[in-house]
This record gives sequence, C-alpha cells and structure tokens, in this order.
Amino acid sequence: LRVQRGSHQQRLPKPHLSLSFPVNRPIANLQAAAVLLETLQRLGMVQVVLCPGSRSAPLALAAGGLARAGLIRLTTAVDERSAAFLALGSATARGRATAVITTSGTAVANLLPAAVEADRSSQPLLLLTADRPTRLKDCGANQTVNQETFLRPVCRWMGHGPNDGLDQATPRELQALAKEAWDWAHDCPGPVHLNLAFEEPLHPSTADQQTFWSDWGQRPSSVSDTSFASIPSPPIAPLAPPALRLDPDRPGVVVAGPWRGLADQHDAWVQALLLWQQRSGWPVLADPLAALPMDLPGLVRGWDLLLPGGLPLLSGIAREELQVLRLGPLPASRRLEHWLRHCPGPQLLITESEPRSLDPLQKAQQWSGGLARWPQLMLDCAEPSSSPSPSQQLCRIWQQRDRDLVRQLEQSLPRSGPVSEPALMQALSALLPKNLPLMLAASSPVRDWQAFALQPDAPCHCFSFRGASGIDGTLSLGFGLASVLGRTLLITGDLALLHDSNGWLFTGMSSEAPPLLVLLIDNAGGGIFQQLPVPAMSAEAFDDLFAMPQAVNPLALAAAHGVPGRQVAALDDLALALEWGLAQAGPALIRVRTDRSADADRRRALRSELQARTMAPPRDDPR
Repeated sequence: LRVQRGSHQQRLPKPHLSLSFPVNRPIANLQAAAVLLETLQRLGMVQVVLCPGSRSAPLALAAGGLARAGLIRLTTAVDERSAAFLALGSATARGRATAVITTSGTAVANLLPAAVEADRSSQPLLLLTADRPTRLKDCGANQTVNQETFLRPVCRWMGHGPNDGLDQATPRELQALAKEAWDWAHDCPGPVHLNLAFEEPLHPSTADQQTFWSDWGQRPSSVSDTSFASIPSPPIAPLAPPALRLDPDRPGVVVAGPWRGLADQHDAWVQALLLWQQRSGWPVLADPLAALPMDLPGLVRGWDLLLPGGLPLLSGIAREELQVLRLGPLPASRRLEHWLRHCPGPQLLITESEPRSLDPLQKAQQWSGGLARWPQLMLDCAEPSSSPSPSQQLCRIWQQRDRDLVRQLEQSLPRSGPVSEPALMQALSALLPKNLPLMLAASSPVRDWQAFALQPDAPCHCFSFRGASGIDGTLSLGFGLASVLGRTLLITGDLALLHDSNGWLFTGMSSEAPPLLVLLIDNAGGGIFQQLPVPAMSAEAFDDLFAMPQAVNPLALAAAHGVPGRQVAALDDLALALEWGLAQAGPALIRVRTDRSADADRRRALRSELQARTMAPPRDDPR
C-alpha cells in the first residue's frame, strides 16, 4: 500500500492475498470492499452515498450488503456532484464523515466542488473512487484518466490500495488503510480520497453473492473491535500555547464567527465561550452561523447594523485599549472587517484544529488548539473575579443599542403587504420554530439573516456552507442536513437553486426523501450582484452580465420531481404557507417573488436610517 499527503509518500510492505480470501476474483473484490467498508463503519461511519458505475461494482455490492444487515445507511444518487454535497451536508450535521462511492473517470472530477467546500469549511468527507489497475493506465484504456491527482490539492490525505487490485490486500492492510483515512478526516477535519483499483472480473454471480453474505452473516463481526485497535494513528504535533494573553479585567469584545468544527464539539465550545464571557463581561458579536443560544450573556444580535459607526459604542474607551478575541473565520460583513482593521488593540484568533491562516486582516495572532482547550481559559476562569468588570458598562451599552435597533427595525419594516427581502427575514425570525434547523444559501440569504433576523426567538441552529462562499450544491447540502436532522428549512435564491437542480433527484431515489422545506426567494436573477458597487450600466446590460435571470418555472421544475409547491404573494400569507410546508412528510417548496433592485435600495436606505439613529450617545452614557 502507498499512502500520501501532498508530496509525502510512505510505502508499506507489499500486500499479498490472504489465504482466507475466496479464490475467485469477483468474490475476492467483494470481500476486500466489504472489509474496508465495515472497518469504516466500526470506526463511526453511518452513511454511504452511492453513485452508479461498473468499476465500482464491488464497493456497491459491499455497501448494499452492509445496508441490508443494518450496519450502514445507504443513499443512492445519479449525479456524483450532488452526491458529494449531500454527503457533506450529512457529515456536517452528524460530525462524522459520510462516504461517497463513485466509479472511475469524470465521475471523480465531479467530486471536486464538494471536496473544496469540505476542505475550506473543515468538515470530514470520505471519497472512495474505483479505478483501473496499473496495467490499464496510460495505454488508452476506456474511461481511464489520471483521477488519482484530481482531488490532491484539497485533500487532507490521499491513499490507495494495491495497484494490481484491492483484492491483493490482506484484511489487516485494508483495516489499516481505513483507519488512517478515518483519522485524517477527523483529526484535522476535511476530505480524504481513497482511489481504489479493481481488477476484472468485477461482478460475482447471484449464487456466489448469496453464499458470500450467508457466510459473512454467520460471524459475529467481520472486523473485530481489537483487530485494528493497535494500528497507530497519524502523529499530532504538540501545540504550544499562544504567546498573546488577553486580560479579562480590561475592556474587550468577542467576535464569534461561523462554527468550524465537528458537530459533537460545539457544546463544549459554547460552554467555553460562556465561561470567558462571565469572567470578562465582554460583549459577544456573534455570526448566526456560530449557532449560539439567544440567551447567552453579552450576546449582541444586531452588530452588523451597528457598525461601522461603532465609536459611540466604546463609551469613552480608547480604541487602542480594546482587546479582541476572535473565534473562527470572520463573518460575512465588510463593515465588521473595516471596524476590526481599524482597532489597534491586541487581537487573538482561536480556531478549532485549523492551522491555516484565517486572518485576512493580518491583525491577529492565531492559535489552532480550540477554545475549549485554550490554556488561558482554564487559568483565568478557574476562579471568577469578585470585583466588577470594567467591561460590564461596555457590554450594557452594546446590548442597549442592540435592543433599540431591534425596536427601530420593527418600526421600519412592514409586517404585511408585498414581500421585500429584509422584511421577509424579520418575519421569518419571528414565525419559525425556535429549534428548527435552518440552512442559508451562501449569497444574499446568509447576509440578510445576519442583518435583519433579530427577533429574540429566532432559530439559532443555523448552517451555511461559506468555506468557499459558492452557491454550488445548495439544494443537495440541504438534503444532506435534513437526512440527519429531520425537518429542515433551506432559504435560497433562484440562481442557487437552479444551479443545483439535480438535487431534486434525491426525492425520487427513495420512498423516504429527506424532509427539506425550501423557501425560494425568486428575484429574477443574482440579487447579490445588485448590492455590489458594479459600475452604472443599463438594466439590460446588467442582467446579461451579472444577474442572468432565467425563464425556468421553479414550481413546475419541483413538481416534475414530485415535490409540492406553493406561491406566497404577500407577507400576510407567509405564516400559513410555512405551516403547510413544515407539515409535509417529504420535501416541499415555497416561492416568494421579490424585486432585487428595489430591495437593494431598501437595504441601503435602512442602513443609513439606522446608522443615523445609533450614532447618538446611548441613553446610559454619562456624556
């Protein structure tokens, strides 16, 4: 076996055919695939997404057998690109890698967009691709390409079995391969690619398959708990504590960006943040994607509208005195970036096992050990300070401004009549169930939710895949979340939905399609571009070059896939439409029409109006 990460390569002893393997090649291929997949299952893999193919037949048959035995959950997909995004969505929700199985050739190339997002959003993903053996490489053999290099730049680790065919590996070697792939995917979460050669013949007879699975089922387990326990994990270098120490007894602010870690680590992260806030009294400017509870002390919801006019919010504190604790990547806010860039005080950036720089401002010292393992947290929060924190006044001012802002926004945005995107977000934050999982498309929806969805009971279980900030795979990602979390709401624009329209195919691949409710904001094109400083041009030229409106009827397209839909004409109808959509057993679509040009003007006017109101000294400011 040869495994590699980047340019590093390591050769293990040449594998040999185990005497326990059957002598016929199709069954040998099936057994090798089954050992590999069952090892992954024993390590924690729950779900496999399978795409069609011939070279991948051993992996498909193994996945089918393990699914019938109740060991894994198997989802089938026509489109490899959509399959990889669904797997990424389910892995994000579960906090454990989902595997995607594809055949050879361009099928592998279709995995790249999801692999890029998994890499940048730091989520575990296993990509298992079938390939030809060495004898068929570089000789013009059908469907044979250099697929082993397609995903290399974005993978945490890459490995493959014997070049002459996976059946040549011993069970022990297959277990080692599976364990190393699993460890690399989760220790520093991200995508891992296993490119697996299979020699022909590939397809065992029905009788041979029945005998194989009958024998397999007679054993308590094909992979014992201890058979791979002694296989060492990849070494993790010790991490020195950050040189920069923040003083909880001096003024500061916490900026909590989108959560970038495994799902089962989030609660510990929230508890660590709570400890620091209680000890320091610092206000917490939180991205909705941080998924913080709305009752977290010090939480400021409307910071995006309070900035950049933040000088009055410092209440006599000099900018150079303000410390900043940044958690994870920056939120999608140029206003916040501008404000932080001009804060000369010390900034510490803590990431969750992400060693790459997440500081485009080049202002912070970064430490990748994770907030819950931050040494200063353990030291300074062991015994809470008995004296009042000087930051409490700062926090009160931020939160008072925040409350005033919410009231002003309620007065400025209508609750009835035609739908505008800011008013829609405010209405949704009041209407949606508090514990409903919510996914926001990585364009206007995630920004508008951040700015305008400020009701105290708004859903806090928010997702948006902004690692690469693309609209790729939006619908499939939503289905992936819903496959694990149950009823989930996706808020998306029309171009993002159309870009991933093959995601609707998941509704026909199973009698139990994931229960995803899609709220489509149809503004006839890319509304996000209407908000950018694009040079003035005619409406026709703008549409042709940027907005690109399409003639597809999204309700008809969804109906063609058996998905029911409703049209919402006004804000007055939104509550009933949501009640209908959330009551559906399977997927459903709600479409609202908006005017992107008018909404862009409305956003600018709202910001100007609210900025003018918040620039005045706060009521409890002694000045």
